[in-house]
Amino acid sequence: MTVYIDGRFYEKEEAMISVYDHGVLYGDGVFEGIRIYNSRIFRLQDHLVRLYDSAHAIMLTVPLSMEDMEQAVLETVALNRKKNGYIRLLVTRGVGDLGINPLSCRRASVIIIVDDIQLYPREYYDKGIKIITASSRRISSDSLDPRIKSLNYLNNILAKIEAQQAGCLEAVMLNRQGFIAECTGDNIFIVKQSVVKTPSAFFGSLGGITRDTVLGLAGQRGLACMETGLTQYDLYTADECFLTGTGAEIIPVVSVDGRAIGTGNPGEVTKVLMRDFTEKASSEFI
Repeated sequence: MTVYIDGRFYEKEEAMISVYDHGVLYGDGVFEGIRIYNSRIFRLQDHLVRLYDSAHAIMLTVPLSMEDMEQAVLETVALNRKKNGYIRLLVTRGVGDLGINPLSCRRASVIIIVDDIQLYPREYYDKGIKIITASSRRISSDSLDPRIKSLNYLNNILAKIEAQQAGCLEAVMLNRQGFIAECTGDNIFIVKQSVVKTPSAFFGSLGGITRDTVLGLAGQRGLACMETGLTQYDLYTADECFLTGTGAEIIPVVSVDGRAIGTGNPGEVTKVLMRDFTEKASSEFI
C-alpha cells in the first residue's frame, strides 16, 4: 500500500508523521472518507468541497488548490490499483509547538490513504442490525458545528463503546434537546407511511454525501422526503429505519432499544433504495 504525505509517496510501513503534528496532539484537522467503485471515485468533487468548507470553517489553510488535491487523490488511487476500496483524505494543522496555539503550525499537512473497508458483516445487509440510543449526547452546534468533519471523534467513540457494550454495532446520538442527531458514524433515516425522513443539520447531523445521494434516489422514486426533527418516539414507531454512510452505504435497522422496527425485518423502501444505490455507485463517475 502506498500512502501520500505532503507531496511524496511512502510504503505503508514507512509512512510517518511528526508526533508534534497538531492533528495527533489535539485532533486539529479535517478529513473525508471516499469510496472507490469499479475503479471510479464516488462523488469526489462533493467530498472535496466539504473538505475545503470544513477547513475554512476552522481557519485551516489547505496547502493545495482543490484542483491539485484532486490530482493527488487520483494519483494515489492509481498507484494503489484499487478497483474497489476506500480513500481517507486528511488535512492536519501540521507540525507546531506543544500547546494548542495554531499559529505555531507553519504549514498544514495532507495525507491520503487508499485501503479496504468493511464496517459491517455482509449478512447484516440482508437481516438488518440492532442499535441502541447512547447516553452520550452529540456535541451542541453552538460548541462545534456538526457540518465540520473534524479529526476529533471522541464524542462518537464514547457512544460507539456504549453500543459495543450493549452487543450492538451502532448507537443513535441525541442532541442536547433530545432530538435525534445521527449515529456514531452514520446518518439515520426512518420511513413512515411511505415518507422518508432524516434529521436536518439543524439538529446536529452531518451533511453526509451518501445521505444526500439517498435523498436524491428517494425523490427519483417519487417518494416524499423530509429533512426534519425526529425524536425517539418517531424512531420507535417507524415503519422502517436504515443508516447511511460512506463506509456503511445503506444498512437496514430492525430494532432500536429492544423495540422492533416495523415487522422486525428490512423494509421494502429500504431494500429498493439499497438496490438503487448499488446501481448508482457502480455507474457514477468522479
